[in-house]
Amino acid sequence: MDNAMIEEIVKEVLKSLDISGEPIEKKEDKTKADSYNGTLSKADYPLAEKRKDLIKTASGKGFDDINMENVINGSIRPEDIRITSDVLLYQSQIAESVGRHQFAQNLKRAAELTKVPDNRILEIYNALRPYRSTKEELLSIADELEKKYNAVLNAALVREAAEVYEKRGRLKK
Repeated sequence: MDNAMIEEIVKEVLKSLDISGEPIEKKEDKTKADSYNGTLSKADYPLAEKRKDLIKTASGKGFDDINMENVINGSIRPEDIRITSDVLLYQSQIAESVGRHQFAQNLKRAAELTKVPDNRILEIYNALRPYRSTKEELLSIADELEKKYNAVLNAALVREAAEVYEKRGRLKK
């Protein structure tokens, strides 16, 4: 891979980090967003320019640590360029501040899903397709999301899907 291509990838990653969100209620596993006492608003957007101090990778690297030199020398790992739940929650706060409540809810659910392994998310996605699961299987997934990953918003969404699928005859027989 040549330096121009690496530089382009880094630029795209940096652009994707330019977001923010609101703390969600958690039973445990407090995030940085939970301990952040302020409320972000439109004035804090974009975070990369106005609240760079809040942007951290999963391994604790700051926004400025994600640069070409660190990519080339190998100190940036794949998990360093993945979105974190905190950044999604900060973005949710900003969305709420401008009245984009549904978008804020979507960001909160996405923040919860950062704790769920990618392969499990794909399995759940497939289970949620019509006629793929029984109501009991969907309710079991909801329990798993809530108890194992503390993904209470996503658990509620899966429970709602189970009810709707039952009413519309979309469950596996």
